Amino acid sequence: MHFLPRMRYTDGDTAAIVQWQNAALWQRMSWVRNPLAAPIFHPDGLALHSLRRSLTDNPMPASRPDTRKKTTTIQHIEVAAAPPHLFAGTSGWAYPTWKPDFYPEGVSAKKFLSYYASVLNSVEVNYTFRKLPPAARLTEWLTQVGSEFRFSFKAPQRITHFSRLRDCDEHVAEFFRFVAPAAAAGKLGLVLFQLPPNFKADLLRLRTFLAAPAFRAAGAPPIAFEFRHESWFSPAVEALLREHNVALCIAETEDFGSPEIHTAVGHSCFRLRRSGGYKPREVTAFATRLLALAKDRDVYVYFKHEDESTGAMNASAFLRSAVTRTKKGRR
Repeated sequence: MHFLPRMRYTDGDTAAIVQWQNAALWQRMSWVRNPLAAPIFHPDGLALHSLRRSLTDNPMPASRPDTRKKTTTIQHIEVAAAPPHLFAGTSGWAYPTWKPDFYPEGVSAKKFLSYYASVLNSVEVNYTFRKLPPAARLTEWLTQVGSEFRFSFKAPQRITHFSRLRDCDEHVAEFFRFVAPAAAAGKLGLVLFQLPPNFKADLLRLRTFLAAPAFRAAGAPPIAFEFRHESWFSPAVEALLREHNVALCIAETEDFGSPEIHTAVGHSCFRLRRSGGYKPREVTAFATRLLALAKDRDVYVYFKHEDESTGAMNASAFLRSAVTRTKKGRR
């Protein structure tokens, strides 16, 4: 019986092995989140193909990892050059699977937000839908972005989904206290209340909810409501939103879309959630239309967050297109 000779590892070898193991773990985690990206294996142990990628003629053996340098395809813009009232991004940023298309391979997870903020000028924080993070974490986020960046926050599900807008005065006040440091730093976008799809229109309940003291307090944040049941799209609801200066979130998915009605005086909210993203000509059309809208209001545009980097790439192309059109208009 033959044995391989015993290998002696240096500290550098050990570090490389640990780094490789961590990379392999992230890959397996991405396959759990996105099964379609996982390879299919032959009984003999060879990876035959991925569901989304064709088989290459000469696949690289598993024992020889690809060491070729990968580069991001992002075309950078000067974020400070973005139109002053147009903010674009995605609903999150902590996605290792966005490498290398959005994040360069060498950017660590701790640097994701600062890199993100060098390409885009806003993000919708979905983390707050599940629970409010510690105040120290928000402070850390604020230090990682520039003065032109805006954080929008999704309201906790205990308000929109569990309580369904009933008896939420204190919950709203607590949420607004949490986002207050972002407002004080000049980096607060808007607050989004997204109702569940099975929540049908209840005008009295919405009126009672919007009468909470926190909404009328000095320094209350801009508000947007996303309705996902068609019964909410009525003149009465529209009038109530206008009365309280609340924006109707204009959202789009494959099978549902909100009417484009601007009910708030100074802000509008768009959530573009089509799976698979948008074609370049569609992104360009959005940029042209929303750039015009941003002349007299703050416009927040958020593309869908997925394990793939499509939404982030769409948002980057959108902002780049808006910057290009702004520069042409100044000539």
